[in-house]
Amino acid sequence: MTTLAVKKAEAFDLLCDSIASDKSISHRCAMFSLLSDKPSRIRNYLRAEDTLNTLAIVKQLGAKVEEEGDTITITPPKEASEPEDVLDCGNSGTAMRLFCGFLSSLPGHYVLTGDRYLRRRPMKRVTGPLTQIGAKIDGREEGNLAPLCIRGDRLRSFNYESPIASAQVKSAMILAALRADDVSTYREPELSRDHTERMLRGMGANIESWDTITIEPMRGPLEPLDITVPADPSSAFFFAVAAAIVPGSRVVITDVTLNPTRIEAYKVLKRMGARVEFTEKENRYEPIGDITITYNGRLKSVEVSEHISWLIDELPAISIAMAVAEGESVVRNAEELRVKESDRITCVVEGLKRCGVVCSEREDGYLIEGGEIHGATIDSCGDHRIAMSFAIAGLLADMTIEDVDCIETSFPNFLDILSQITEVKTWK
Repeated sequence: MTTLAVKKAEAFDLLCDSIASDKSISHRCAMFSLLSDKPSRIRNYLRAEDTLNTLAIVKQLGAKVEEEGDTITITPPKEASEPEDVLDCGNSGTAMRLFCGFLSSLPGHYVLTGDRYLRRRPMKRVTGPLTQIGAKIDGREEGNLAPLCIRGDRLRSFNYESPIASAQVKSAMILAALRADDVSTYREPELSRDHTERMLRGMGANIESWDTITIEPMRGPLEPLDITVPADPSSAFFFAVAAAIVPGSRVVITDVTLNPTRIEAYKVLKRMGARVEFTEKENRYEPIGDITITYNGRLKSVEVSEHISWLIDELPAISIAMAVAEGESVVRNAEELRVKESDRITCVVEGLKRCGVVCSEREDGYLIEGGEIHGATIDSCGDHRIAMSFAIAGLLADMTIEDVDCIETSFPNFLDILSQITEVKTWK
């Protein structure tokens, strides 16, 4: 188990041009390449543990993967092969839930597993609706916990109204619908992240998105991907918070996706008083551009209760900004935080309390009384976003974070970038 120490920082001016590639898009690039019959070319694929596991699964399903410089070429098999071994998703709930939808309609027998943290995460929100349309999925607690066993078969079309706004649930159902026996429809309480719809439409899938998403079954293989994966705004957001809370600081984040469902956290920072500017440079599969964040005085308190599905990964980092803002901030309607890599509501509140911040836990979020962050020793709960959020808090007061090996799963060069701002030290 690795421990991280972060020293208090002075004002900085940082160019973030090496932010980790977008994890959500990278997962989908590897998986969606199997929907074509021609090679897909993917530049800037995220080479982190989670996404490399997804790439390994694609190989196990029969694809040929070639790497040359920054480009990965994935040549799909004529027919996906039944793997000889289990499919290991590592720590990625995205991979496990999306593969449930993908494999449920693919002939063969498949077993999905993951690390000890992923095997505790609930999967019923995906396996439940998939089973209703004919998927054959079994696992612990009646298909709620991995390992999950899938026997692929022809699925029925559906008209499904999801009780939650979840990009993972939506993506699993869309992937199932592509091989269903008729047109399917999907509705959610509010629009969740829409990378799946955008990318599949770019590959030629007939998917219409308004209040209701309509998915027609594939009539044949889709067109291959030819894509450069943009930088991940969720990963970059840690440094956005850093600039917003360290007096005199600025950060410029380049070549990041500006998808509206991915930059809501930056808009929250803007509402709190930080100076935030967006500059779009291109728009093919995704709008891509630069974001500049500049310290603009002490932040103001804020209520976050809408578009939670757009913020679910960034809320731990937002909590650090709330902890030093003027006044009481509140997060509501965020029960989803309890079923991420950790129970992020409890982990955030317990961590902030160790830092001397007045805060309280609610079933669907938390209250934070802004003040001063004091140095402390924090348990990451095995959650990379908890670990990185409190590393950013360390820029205001010396911080020690335990169990930070999880950072490697999503943001391999996080500490390299952080070391450009302040002194960092790790030990086992």
